[in-house]
Amino acid sequence: MDRMSTHVRHLRGLTIATAVTVTTALALVFFYAPLDAEQGFVQKIFYIHVPLAIVSLVGYCLGGIFGIGYLRTGKRVWDMRSYCAIHISLIFSIGGIIAGSIWAKASWGHWWLWSEPTLVSYLIVILLFCTYQPLRFSIEDPERQARYAAVFSVVCGAFVPINFIVVRLSVAYVHPRILNLEGGALPGSMKLTFYVSLLGIALLFATLMKYEMAAKEMRIETRRLRRRLLGENAIRPLGRTASPS
Repeated sequence: MDRMSTHVRHLRGLTIATAVTVTTALALVFFYAPLDAEQGFVQKIFYIHVPLAIVSLVGYCLGGIFGIGYLRTGKRVWDMRSYCAIHISLIFSIGGIIAGSIWAKASWGHWWLWSEPTLVSYLIVILLFCTYQPLRFSIEDPERQARYAAVFSVVCGAFVPINFIVVRLSVAYVHPRILNLEGGALPGSMKLTFYVSLLGIALLFATLMKYEMAAKEMRIETRRLRRRLLGENAIRPLGRTASPS
C-alpha cells in the first residue's frame, strides 16, 4: 500500500487548491474581466479555450519526459505517469477544440479554418496522440507495451515543441497570439484573469492525473492482494488492455 499512498498523500490538499483556484478564475472571468470591445461576451470562452490548449500541450511533453524516465529505469511508475499524462491531455485537447470552435464560429463565422496553421497543427498533435491508446492495446506483453509506448511518447513529445516553434514562425495566421516576448496584447485585468485561469486548469490537470494514478494503483494493489490470499488460479487473467497493469 506504500506505492499507492505516494499518490494519495497530498491529494486532498491538491483538490482543495484546485477547487479554490478554478472558482476564483470563474469569478474573475464573469465578474472582473471586462467585455471585449469587438467580440463581447463570447470572448470570455478564451479563458477556458487557451489554458486547455496550453496545458494539454505541456501534458504531452510531460508524457514524453515520463517515457524517458521509464526507458532509463524500467520502473512501471514512470509508464503509469506517462500514460495518465497523455490520457488527461487528450481529454483537455478535446475540450479545447470544442471551446475553440465555439469561439471561432462567433468571431470568424466559421467553426474551423483549414488555412489557419495554429488550428491545423494542434489537430495534428491531437490525432497523433490519439494513436497512443491503440498502440498500447495492440501489444499484449506488459513489458513490450510499456517500452514501445515510452518510445512513442518520447518521439511525439519532442514533436510538440518543434511543431509549436514552426507555427510561431509562420507569417500568415488568423488565430490571435496571446503570449509573446513583449508580454502579450492583453490589458492588465484580462491578463490577470488569464493567468489565474491557466493556473486553475494546470492544477485541475495535476489533480485529475493524481486521481487516475491512485485509482490504477489501487486496482493493481487489489489484484495483488487477492492473488496472495486466493492463489494465482483463483484470479482471472486481466487480458489485453491499454492501461498499465
